[in-house]
Amino acid sequence: MLHRFLSHLPLARLLAAALASVAMLAWATPADDLREAQKLYGQGKLQPALDKVDGFLKTQPRDPQGRFLKGLILTEQKRVPEAVQMFTGLTEDYPELPEPYNNLAVLYASQGNFDKAKSALELAIHTHPSYATAHENLGDVYAQLASRAYDRALQLDKSNTSAQVKLALVKDLFNAQKVAAAGRTEAPAARPEPAAKVEPKIEARKPERQEPAAPKAEPSAKTELARAAPPNAAVKPAAEPQPSGGDKAQVLAAVENWARAWSAKDVRGYLAAYAPDFEVPSGASRGAWEKQRADRIEAPKSIDVSVKILSTNVGNGEATVTFRQSYRSDTLKSNNTKTLKLVRSGDRWLIKQERAGG
Repeated sequence: MLHRFLSHLPLARLLAAALASVAMLAWATPADDLREAQKLYGQGKLQPALDKVDGFLKTQPRDPQGRFLKGLILTEQKRVPEAVQMFTGLTEDYPELPEPYNNLAVLYASQGNFDKAKSALELAIHTHPSYATAHENLGDVYAQLASRAYDRALQLDKSNTSAQVKLALVKDLFNAQKVAAAGRTEAPAARPEPAAKVEPKIEARKPERQEPAAPKAEPSAKTELARAAPPNAAVKPAAEPQPSGGDKAQVLAAVENWARAWSAKDVRGYLAAYAPDFEVPSGASRGAWEKQRADRIEAPKSIDVSVKILSTNVGNGEATVTFRQSYRSDTLKSNNTKTLKLVRSGDRWLIKQERAGG
């Protein structure tokens, strides 16, 4: 039903699509163990491939390509809970990549959890709006949800002719897909796209150094905030009083200071931008989340974060800011849409919620 990477309703035809996705996530120079794992995976030797990728991940535990490949292998081995855990970790560490969300959606759908599948695909599309596979998969999920709703309507009222017609249309849709996959024992097959058409890519590129941009009182929708300062440069922390000029200017300045602290690897200033009641992702404790963020900020040799504002809404002591975030370090480059919800605390604006997507 759902297409690409995990044709896991059921799991047939995963291989060709998975190889395309692995190629998409490739670093410039993969380690020998990882190259060997990819080769073994392509030959269908799943356990040897898993052993190799596990060896690679012992030395590169955060490497997205290795983790993505492991998720694919676990899926083919029908170790669904472990595959879900692997792809979930990738969405948390690299929320700008749409493919892990798509794979999660297909796994959820294979378990009959179409609500979770729908949420995962919506996140994939928020992250990468031109991701055609996710759009098609979302359509399939909507059709499954519609089928269940119409069926339930008929259980409650068997004389509901409108629901009968609609249910028949949905079933015809799925039957047409099965006909299109004629000759295959499991349907429908994944339709892989060339890796070159999939964005964004993770690139091991050294970031270009840029001088910090001077903050403006009223940034426009096209203003780029938080051009990265050199790592050791003195940067105004987020905890300092916000400039005057109205609530909107103060909110945007808070976002700017947050990004500047991140660029400068100023962990204290970065964490100070978050409200005491910040909604920690995945239900983790605040302490565990702060330690994780500190580790990820301190690990790279350099970080460059720039922010381009898309929309700002301010009112009643709350604000929502959506922007395009460009992140570069010595090991990773990414671009994604992010939304911050901020709340007023005295004369400051603090982040209460953070999510990838618009």
